Amino acid sequence: MADAGMARIACVGAGAWGRHLVRNLNELGALAAICETDSARRAELAELYPHVRLADRIEEVLDDGEIDGVCIATPAVTHGQLVRRSLEAGKDVFVEKPLCLSVGEGRELVDLADRVERILMVGHLLWYHPAVQRLKEIVDAGELGKLQYLYSNRLNLGRIRREENILWSFAPHDVSVILGLLDEEPTGIEAKGGAYLSDGIADVTVSVLSFASGVRAHIFVSWLHPFKEQKLVVVGDRKMAVFDDQDPDHKLRLYPYSIEWRNRAPIPVREDPEPVELPAVEPLRAECQHFLDCIRTRERPTTDGAEALRVLSVLQSCQTQLSGPSGGEGRSAAGTAPAASGAAAATGDPRPHADGVFVHETARVDDGVEIGKATRIWHFSHILRNSTIGSGCSLGQNVMVGPNVRIGDGVKIQNNVSVYDGVTLEDEVFVGPSAVFTNVYNPRSAVPRMSELRQTLVRRGASLGANCTVVCGITIGRHAFIGAGAVVLREVPDHALIVGNPGRIVGWMCECGERIRFPADEGAGACEACDLGYRKVGEHVRRTDAAETTEETDDV
Repeated sequence: MADAGMARIACVGAGAWGRHLVRNLNELGALAAICETDSARRAELAELYPHVRLADRIEEVLDDGEIDGVCIATPAVTHGQLVRRSLEAGKDVFVEKPLCLSVGEGRELVDLADRVERILMVGHLLWYHPAVQRLKEIVDAGELGKLQYLYSNRLNLGRIRREENILWSFAPHDVSVILGLLDEEPTGIEAKGGAYLSDGIADVTVSVLSFASGVRAHIFVSWLHPFKEQKLVVVGDRKMAVFDDQDPDHKLRLYPYSIEWRNRAPIPVREDPEPVELPAVEPLRAECQHFLDCIRTRERPTTDGAEALRVLSVLQSCQTQLSGPSGGEGRSAAGTAPAASGAAAATGDPRPHADGVFVHETARVDDGVEIGKATRIWHFSHILRNSTIGSGCSLGQNVMVGPNVRIGDGVKIQNNVSVYDGVTLEDEVFVGPSAVFTNVYNPRSAVPRMSELRQTLVRRGASLGANCTVVCGITIGRHAFIGAGAVVLREVPDHALIVGNPGRIVGWMCECGERIRFPADEGAGACEACDLGYRKVGEHVRRTDAAETTEETDDV
């Protein structure tokens, strides 16, 4: 039975890993309910935990005002949706890794948790392992000297998943620990892998991370390995540390090896390893207790949403390397069709939907979204509720759109772009990789300002270069061209070429994307490539034929 004053927790999912959460929460006196869709498993749980309420729908626990928190242990593809629903229901949330399957969605969830003032904790279990906690203390104290290299192997011949690949299944733990030990984020990422059992689902991956401090790390994960190995090696210039989670006696050892130079040659000097004594603590028990403590004290968890976002960013970069380039062309007649919502989490080819729409299996499309014919949506993208995307569009990897966003026909959005509420893109707009939109002019984390959104309009045919930033509340004119890295602070006229920070007009661009020649400051000019004629008066450029003038007053 739950202790008086103890938080009441519902565990959502009681499968291979969830059952361990159920056991620990029950032993801590906090388990109030279990939500499990499998009827046979519910019957087993009823015998093991007769005092605990059982449910087969998450609504039953989210609508229960006596439930304080939710532990989510379901397939990774469901995490984002379940976390969102739980936070919106006013519950504190613990979710197993990963937080979700895209950085864009992750940011939304972290923002939502802050906005509704709920705890959001992610199950990066190793930070509750006494060996990792002690290793962090040793590294911070400088006992290993200057860190040089980290090796992490997580290998097994065990349960092989189909809802996620090996990178997303095994590597989050190792990424989390490496980032935490180094207290920095990688400046370079390489990843390679292979899919041997199922097309498009990697069974083995090797990721190499490079850091500004000069440290490098590699992460080798596989579920095609003859024996289980969970080992982290940290190499310093004074000592080396080995965390071996399979060692029953000493999970953490220090090796006082060093390198001496004799006759201009490096010679290793070996000494006996030093075992590090550790308290006998079950990491999962400590993790569950930490969640309960955070609910009681309202302190941020050790593995909070911000930490989860850092891990997601690395995983997503690795996935990009594994998947290779994505994209797609195609136009068709205008028309929209409701998109299928939800998707399986696995790499692979896109699956067709109505009217030739392609949504990659790792992408997510919310209810209430409309997508036009022949539009393609690629890896780990997320289209939020009440958004409309036109025909013949292409959205690259890790693109977030919405909610309530309108995108016209023939728009191309490259990787790592978020198109927020308040931004509208007209037909044939090009948005380069990592371009940034904003929608609040003076944001503060502690001051809600979503009611103060400033509208941004990008007119037909405009191009936004890689890594440019568009400050909210402005209009970018038709066929304007924003250079890579530019910061746009004010209205942009039609056909203007903008570069620099702050952005300034340095020329004029034709519809075809080439420069317009104006012999004098004002007057007649022509495109250097296609010879289309233009007239310039002040900061207004128009084509000299009638084709352009017919649409000058058409608004979205």
